[in-house]
Amino acid sequence: MNLQNKIMLITYADSMGKNLKEMHEVLNKYYKDAIGGVHILPFFPSSADRGFAPMCYDKVDETFGDFSDIEEIGREYYLMFDFMVNHISAQSEYFQDFLKNKENSLYKDMFIRYKEFWKNGEPTQEQIDKIYKRKPRAPYIEAEFADGSKEKIWCTFCTEQIDLDVTKEKTREFIKNTLKEMCCHGASVIRLDAFAYALKKADTSCFFIEPDIWKLLYDIENIVKEEGAEILPEIHEHYTIPMKIADKGFWIYDFALPVLTLHALYNHTGKYLKNWMKMCPMKQFTTLDTHDGIGIVDVKDLLPDEEIEIVKEQLYKQGANVKKIYSSEAYNNLDIYQVNTTYYSALGNNDDAYLLARAIQFFAPGIPQVYYVGMLAGSNDIELMERTKNGRDINRHYYSKDEIEDEQDRTVVQKLKELMILRNTHPAFSLDGTIEIQTNGDRLIITRKYGSDSITLKSDLTTYRFEIETRRE
Repeated sequence: MNLQNKIMLITYADSMGKNLKEMHEVLNKYYKDAIGGVHILPFFPSSADRGFAPMCYDKVDETFGDFSDIEEIGREYYLMFDFMVNHISAQSEYFQDFLKNKENSLYKDMFIRYKEFWKNGEPTQEQIDKIYKRKPRAPYIEAEFADGSKEKIWCTFCTEQIDLDVTKEKTREFIKNTLKEMCCHGASVIRLDAFAYALKKADTSCFFIEPDIWKLLYDIENIVKEEGAEILPEIHEHYTIPMKIADKGFWIYDFALPVLTLHALYNHTGKYLKNWMKMCPMKQFTTLDTHDGIGIVDVKDLLPDEEIEIVKEQLYKQGANVKKIYSSEAYNNLDIYQVNTTYYSALGNNDDAYLLARAIQFFAPGIPQVYYVGMLAGSNDIELMERTKNGRDINRHYYSKDEIEDEQDRTVVQKLKELMILRNTHPAFSLDGTIEIQTNGDRLIITRKYGSDSITLKSDLTTYRFEIETRRE
């Protein structure tokens, strides 16, 4: 099924029911009209990071089901799959073969060896300082080979996520074959995880390296375009980078909206939100929540620095059970620019504030994505987070079918579902339409128009009350 202008659910394969079959049952029973698409977070065999360290892409983790289950869902909902363009699991056959056979490995070219990458086999301190890193040192692991030798191999994220050398023919062949197979299994959109890290060049930041990054993006686009699919580069950074990508006609994420919406609701002003909505593209996917934390870096220069600090402190103060330590190294959080919480709890578990936040998202330019915890207005799962000591697990509750059924009785869940159905069905939300935003003190008014149809959100950012008016000329 091709991409549609309908809300996309983001969920793990085992988070709405224990597997893909149960998830499909849940969607058809409760959300048939509210959901048009599903981003099934990585469902491949993986060694770490809840699926984001894939060992291969040619099979489904048997815990979740198999490709027939994926394809069944794809007959009723358009699908998004993840491709980790930057890395692959340390337990993959490719890296394990490299460790075993070293120079005789068929896959040795797929990985970035320090001794070959750097002029003298090691980066200088100046070169290390230039790298956009996730660790307080040069990004590498010391790999130990079967012959007993050791060597530094590029590793941006955790030790189970080994970076790929996308400049080599062997890797490009792997990328092409993988993407084509994903499309064959029903992918309408392929999310390029950690895309900006994929290209490395000495004496640079090794992050979104121009112009080289554009060739990689166009090459990937050409592969999937032949199969009728779209691509979505995932980049958490200054808003100007995704805007560059949008200017070239690609889909992007709106990662600025979550914090800008929180700022508007915390401080009862739509000033900064209005400015952003007037400049962001229509060809984008909007989020309030995802499987990661709430990104702070994404609003740099969209909010003044002092306002960013204010909203961060308000988030910790107003957010239910949100503590700074949950976003720290103590809870295995490398992304200090993110705050770990559910969006519902970030708003103090306030139903009215939460529903207004979703209404704002649905009226914003783009196609909305709703994370499964958010769709059920879920609170912070402190118990799960404390059990795993992973800060992000605060927003990764495992819902059973019975729990999901019980959640349907909550007024906030019912009203959210009504808003989702409205967003999917009203013609004024066409991506070819227009948007008008007005602010006056704590009043925020957003109007979407297409042809003779219009729909208007009138909201009060202090009381969190809102009404929706529709009109046909």
